[in-house]
Amino acid sequence: MVKILSFILLSGLVLIGATQSEDRSVLEEYQRLRKLKPLGIEFADYFQNVTLNDLSLFDSRLPTEADLLCVDDLNKLVSALQGGQYWAIKMIDAWGGIPSGIFAGNVYDLGNFDECINIKKDAIRGKYCFLDVSPAKILGVQSSLAGILKMKTATCFPASCSATHMNKFVDTILKKILNVNMPSTAMSISDDSCQTAEREPWNGLTILTIVILSVMGVIVAIATLYDYFLVKSQDQLHTAVKLFSARANSRALFRIVVNQSNPNVIECLHGIRCMSLFWVVWLHQYASIFASPNINRFAILSWLKTPITMFFLEGTFSVDSFFFIGGLLVSLIALRTMERNKGSLNVPLMYLHRLIRILPILAISILVYTQLTGVLGNGPLFKGGSNSKASCEKSWYMTLLFVVNFANDMCLDHTWYLAVDMQLFLISPILLFALYKWGKKAAAAIGVLIVLLSGCLFATMMVNHYSITSLDLSLQKKMYFYTHTHAAPWLIGFLFGYFVYLSKGRKFKLNWIAVWSGWILCLAMLFTSIFALYPKLESGKPWLMTTLEVSCFYTLTRVGWPLAIGWVVFACMQGYGGLANSFLSSPLWQPISKLSYSIYIWHSFIQEINQRIVRTNTYFSNYQVMLNFWSTMGFTVLFSYLLYLLIEAPIGGLDILFRPKKKAPAEIKLMTDSDKVCESHGHDVDSSNQRELEGIESNVEQPADKSQLE
Repeated sequence: MVKILSFILLSGLVLIGATQSEDRSVLEEYQRLRKLKPLGIEFADYFQNVTLNDLSLFDSRLPTEADLLCVDDLNKLVSALQGGQYWAIKMIDAWGGIPSGIFAGNVYDLGNFDECINIKKDAIRGKYCFLDVSPAKILGVQSSLAGILKMKTATCFPASCSATHMNKFVDTILKKILNVNMPSTAMSISDDSCQTAEREPWNGLTILTIVILSVMGVIVAIATLYDYFLVKSQDQLHTAVKLFSARANSRALFRIVVNQSNPNVIECLHGIRCMSLFWVVWLHQYASIFASPNINRFAILSWLKTPITMFFLEGTFSVDSFFFIGGLLVSLIALRTMERNKGSLNVPLMYLHRLIRILPILAISILVYTQLTGVLGNGPLFKGGSNSKASCEKSWYMTLLFVVNFANDMCLDHTWYLAVDMQLFLISPILLFALYKWGKKAAAAIGVLIVLLSGCLFATMMVNHYSITSLDLSLQKKMYFYTHTHAAPWLIGFLFGYFVYLSKGRKFKLNWIAVWSGWILCLAMLFTSIFALYPKLESGKPWLMTTLEVSCFYTLTRVGWPLAIGWVVFACMQGYGGLANSFLSSPLWQPISKLSYSIYIWHSFIQEINQRIVRTNTYFSNYQVMLNFWSTMGFTVLFSYLLYLLIEAPIGGLDILFRPKKKAPAEIKLMTDSDKVCESHGHDVDSSNQRELEGIESNVEQPADKSQLE
């Protein structure tokens, strides 16, 4: 996210510099550039009257066996071109050229990937590579356009030739075609960009990933068949079978519970969670299309002046909503559990339950992202496997230890959130025992802590001169990924949970003035948080904002946003929500809410595959992003449902082995409203807040349901 924002700003500055240059000089440079025909055609024409001896591929050094093989295949290519053979013409036809619309930001010509790699003639195979082109350096131009005119164009050569061979080949031909001496950096091919039809062999981790998923698939299939054909009543279904049965887990996932008569059940949290999740996926969809080979890349500059841009730039508030919900559920359900247990809380068991719920799907996601991305798709942009592969080789263990938010190179960027929430969860018992023992005094101390953390954030931004134009990525990471910067929303949710705990289902009688005032202030805070910076952005001069202005905005909205969400929850609970409550508390949100953790984990996987399988240039527009968003959501929900059945539900349900022994029937019958809210929103502290992006009932209503087990 930080890299995307930096790219947006840099693109704007470059284009502004370009538009300020003289029109005549721009026209002259452009005319010189367009004199080049498509590179494949240039090479084909040149091949008609050239031999390989003219190319001087190896200078004075002795050729190696690889050199000779490449020369032999190039000889065959030259002969085939001169003879007009179909396969050789296809190899030239697969080339790209100078992209059209370079002043609209188009820097890619993808050629024809499949045509190239599917070439097979005797022992010759096609190899698809990107040629990095800097026309400004080729033409000897020194101008503001040099930063814009950096392009990637497709090339196709025999697979026996390495990037070194091809660079010499391209350099020699272009020097003769253009009759100029070019620096080596003007046009170059890297082996990292090259692909052939031959897939890389599976390594041990890839095989391990497939074996794990296959074994779990077989177990789930057997349990499901047993459940469907051999069990007459679900009451007779063995717990072990129920854990792995796709039928039982699907029934729990899609079960809709309506608790209209129970004031302790916070139904609106389902809707808030789902809307925040959609917001996260939507803004990541924009980030994905920014990195795509768009033919109108600079259209983003006009897009930046539209109001919808603010939902992208301020999309970080969606995460603060999750932190608020996480803190709320930790304190609310834990305090009710402590009340039933006379102040005791099994902290080690609480941690263990949470790890069982979160860690398996997180661990398998690292394997799937890094090992199966390249297996499930291919395309011009697919070289090198997942974007996260190199990062995960360095920091996978930090992800599993939930400290990846402090890593310089994060494995699975979006998992920083899980790390921050886990760190806050680890300190929650201290706050819980303090609240239970000292009550409102401890709550006041937590309020002071919120103020101190906000002051720390403000001071850090002022001392480091943080501004909206700062391109210091390490500084921006400190402002966004570090735990203390998001502790305030979590602690505000924690205090709100304590307030709900103290109220014990009490109804607050508010007059219409108080209700309307609450909603007006709430909506004012929400819209201010999102649109406060829009006038500066619309003016085209966001860099005029001072460090003080940015620091005040960033610090105050980190407190104001969760307070506004707190009012929404309070109003919905107390019957003052109106249409908002009807929408957010709709039972239809419940299945997505239960799947939300998996959707959060897997949506980037689907987005990355969709982004990198493209064969042609893409087009940036809000409508196109929405099409991609709904496509991503559809496939992500299906993929999340599959992994939920294979990994999350079976392994997450194993925490039944660590639960207290069965209670007496009479004790169960006397369950209080506090117990019932735990039934609806998670059976214990760790399962209810196991992951703020997961549905509140999550796995609880499957075999892990308290009423079934006790």
